[in-house]
Amino acid sequence: MGKITVVKVGGNEVDDPAWVKRLASGIAASPDPVVVVHGGGKEVSDVQRTLGAEPAWRDGLRVTTPEALRAVSMVLSGLVNKRLVAALITAGVPAAGLSGEDGGTLRAVPVRGGVMGRTGEIERVDGALIRVLLDGGFTPVISPVSRGPDGGALNVNADDSAAAVAGALGAERFLLVSNVPGVLRDGARIPSVTEAALEELISLEVASGGMIPKLRAGMRAAAAGVADVRIGDLSLLSDSNAGTRLLTV
Repeated sequence: MGKITVVKVGGNEVDDPAWVKRLASGIAASPDPVVVVHGGGKEVSDVQRTLGAEPAWRDGLRVTTPEALRAVSMVLSGLVNKRLVAALITAGVPAAGLSGEDGGTLRAVPVRGGVMGRTGEIERVDGALIRVLLDGGFTPVISPVSRGPDGGALNVNADDSAAAVAGALGAERFLLVSNVPGVLRDGARIPSVTEAALEELISLEVASGGMIPKLRAGMRAAAAGVADVRIGDLSLLSDSNAGTRLLTV
């Protein structure tokens, strides 16, 4: 087995068939094993509203009521996961979908003692099932819905889940793929960001919104020993210089 690449796929792009097709083609061209971890927050919110519940957020995290958890599990472990698996198979990539609950792959605990409902944070990763799939020649596609200490599901941020998977597998690369070419300052891509510069970028609002959890998750993966951590668009899959590289020093 070659060096592993973990690809985190942003939730705002996974409902675009053309984008998903390009993603699958890029992964198909990879010479090394790939593990995909995905989000799907926009579609989760849509399904919540269809079920009659308005999404609620606190400090950038979804408050996961029992009704919200139904939507999270339906969309992430079902709809989005199987859409990505289907696109990869069509592109010639033998892919297999799973959630963090399968095999106890992602173990999580409730955030802040449960005040956010069934919203969780990763406690540990058991990479056994992922490695079985990789050894069998499959590309694992992982929903971040995780197993809680009570045996029930917890809704975990996909960036954090992907970073934890990359660290646990000893991945060579961790690519956070979305629809922007990297961290931008005045419209220009910043080639690299150090850990020391991260908080300054956030305080200056150069990095804001959904970019903040991506940056912090990427830094955790870099600190865990992942050599190549980058944020950017689909060009990350084919160009080793694309995106914004995250460095611990």
